[in-house]
Amino acid sequence: MKLTSLVTQIRKKESFLCIGLDTDLEKIPSHLLAEDDPIFAFNKSIIDATHHLCVAYKPNIAFYEAYGIAGWKALEKTIAYLNKNHPDLFTIADAKRGDIGNTSGRYARAFFEELQFDAITVAPYMGKDSVEPFLAFSDKQTILLALTSNEGAFDYQTKLVEGRALYKQVLETSKTYKNAENLMYVVGATKAEYLKDIRKIVPESFLLVPGVGAQGGSLEAVCRYGMNKDVGLLINSSRGILYASTEKDFAEAAALKAAELQNRMAIELNKVR
Repeated sequence: MKLTSLVTQIRKKESFLCIGLDTDLEKIPSHLLAEDDPIFAFNKSIIDATHHLCVAYKPNIAFYEAYGIAGWKALEKTIAYLNKNHPDLFTIADAKRGDIGNTSGRYARAFFEELQFDAITVAPYMGKDSVEPFLAFSDKQTILLALTSNEGAFDYQTKLVEGRALYKQVLETSKTYKNAENLMYVVGATKAEYLKDIRKIVPESFLLVPGVGAQGGSLEAVCRYGMNKDVGLLINSSRGILYASTEKDFAEAAALKAAELQNRMAIELNKVR
């Protein structure tokens, strides 16, 4: 099972780094724009330079859909390249899907069967019948948005409903879904102080944690409150790695930034050995 392989890779590489492939043609080095497929050319260079430092990649689907057919083809080529050359790496479609059952079923087929991602991010707002079609894929992971890193998270996610914070109700209710063992959760690094309570509800689940770096989240705080016996964390970094340089040395610069994070992760892992 891929999740078992993920834990093995974390221990082997002393890393729980997930690199977000939020590839923006306005930010990549200008010399790549002459390529037939500049998005894939950029992604391939990043992957080749960083694959030994991370355990997962997470393309944000919006950054591909924005370029129409060309963007979608670049996404297909990227995930095919990862699956062929680095099959042990965990791949996440950051798609934030979630709709009525039939529609969710089609989304699940698109990302799990056609594109062959290992996981997908899903919005929980429409409830059980919008999530369970993803969970029906026993060898895949569904990553439910629980407590996100953006400022607007406080609009709804932390509001009390019948005396209980909404994000806690999302966590507790999701555990009753069919095949709930296939769930992971998104918890923003800027909400690290909430992780202690979150771990009381989902002690064994993996958490995908964006917001370290550019958004101000603390890696050390996330580890202090969120790490479990299997580590249970994927720390995502996107802009801080991808755009460390806009010159021809962009891949080398990305590797240096990824190595900085990996080294800090190794320190955190050694604290709990």
